Amino acid sequence: MIEVHDLHKHFGGFHAVDGATLKIETGSITGLIGPNGAGKTTLFNAVAGVLKPTSGRVTMDGEDITGLPPHTLFSKGLLRTFQIAHEFTSMTVRENLMMVPGGQSGERLWNTWFGRKRIAEEERALAAKADEVLEFLTIDHLTHERAGNLSGGQKKLLELGRTMMVDAKIVFLDEVGAGVNRTLLNTIGDAIIRLNQERNYTFCVIEHDMDFIGRLCDPVICMAEGRVLAEGTLDEIKANEHVIEAYLGTGLKNKAKAQA
Repeated sequence: MIEVHDLHKHFGGFHAVDGATLKIETGSITGLIGPNGAGKTTLFNAVAGVLKPTSGRVTMDGEDITGLPPHTLFSKGLLRTFQIAHEFTSMTVRENLMMVPGGQSGERLWNTWFGRKRIAEEERALAAKADEVLEFLTIDHLTHERAGNLSGGQKKLLELGRTMMVDAKIVFLDEVGAGVNRTLLNTIGDAIIRLNQERNYTFCVIEHDMDFIGRLCDPVICMAEGRVLAEGTLDEIKANEHVIEAYLGTGLKNKAKAQA
């Protein structure tokens, strides 16, 4: 679904992404791991239109999407969540979900005067859709709670719920487990698996929790210093000498020599 070829993103003399090349296959849950500063989030931002790449190419289903803005990619079914959730704090959980779909009749001033019936019908349909999403995510008990009162994990579920309010094809999840307790993380994992298996969502997941990555992701891609270092199953990645060196500063061979 997504192909990234020789992608670069520079900030002055700092090369945050330095020639990354990778593929995300349709129907997969692909894990993206690497030490802090590896360029993972910058890569996400460059693919999702938050940042314009310095050079390189990104395609989605064969179409060149390099540098397209987020709202255009949103309409194509490419969505991303953020490490820090972005909710409308004073609105209810249901209202946060109802805000997501674009092109609503109530967004046009003329319709607020002469299209009230149409607006009311759309709102009823959106409310029903939001309720379905909340039930799917097992947080329907929070329907009328203000989003600002949610826990960190509940906000991550709400972010995931937003992707279900539109026809998402691929969702980029940035550290979905950050600040989330194990019980809620398992709930989030269950939802991702169901969306993948039942609704054909493709995911790419940045995460530092290797148990979470191991449960969900195949393949796993490891980045370091802005480049793709290795790709394979989690067990293959864990055994890769270059990956070990990137995380620990020394590979198994060097460690063995030091102990000899």
